[in-house]
Amino acid sequence: MARWRALPAGIDPAVAALVAHLRKVKDFSGLSIRELSSATGYSASSWERYLSGRALPPPAAVRALAEVVGADPVRLLARLDAAVNARRSGPSSEPASASEPETPQAEAAVDDRPDTVVRSARHRLAGWRQLGLVGCGAAVGAAMVLLLVQPSQVAAARNTSGTTTTAVPAPTAFTCAYTRRDGRWYAGNSTTRTQRLVVDMSGPAVAELQCLLQRAGITPGGIDGNFGPLTESAVIQAQKKYHLDVDGQVGPPTWDALRG
Repeated sequence: MARWRALPAGIDPAVAALVAHLRKVKDFSGLSIRELSSATGYSASSWERYLSGRALPPPAAVRALAEVVGADPVRLLARLDAAVNARRSGPSSEPASASEPETPQAEAAVDDRPDTVVRSARHRLAGWRQLGLVGCGAAVGAAMVLLLVQPSQVAAARNTSGTTTTAVPAPTAFTCAYTRRDGRWYAGNSTTRTQRLVVDMSGPAVAELQCLLQRAGITPGGIDGNFGPLTESAVIQAQKKYHLDVDGQVGPPTWDALRG
């Protein structure tokens, strides 16, 4: 995985969140900048600007990236809209608007690797998508079989009025019980100082992170144990506050700063 440079100082959290997500998608694809340029039709220099936070990509470039790597375009475009709105409401020093026209441009192949590398990567990603669809189909099929071969369990769930009740698991309740031990803050959900957390993860460690962000005066959007966009934005604010590398992901440096 590429080692990305820190984002420019003063960048809006919404823009930083977009860039961090674009970097994760690009790293997952395994494509180089030039391969990404060849696959999407946008120049390598344009992608370098998008991935460094110096400019916002146009929606067409985001959709092209999502198509190449098999990502969800709706989620990427939502992050882009948030970044564009933040740029419009912020100072003029923010990156150029994504609404500015930019013509897709296929650059001449100067990479030493043959074009078959790009085709192979795209075939590999297509295979992953097919495997995901097969897995979802198998899960649905298994659920249907259980309903067919175990009707007694469905009947047992009926109450005296003849209606069927559905058991809905209650969400896990997290609280923040702050204590200070050996010069470090803890909130009672996890004692980790090294676990890596990224968007879409959940559990006690995420709840601990949210409590520590709240103690630092940064709103994480609730203590629910889910690492969503609001928690990611709060992590970016904390990393800027403590002068850390801004990537929206939590590792040992961020844990140390929040527990300190």
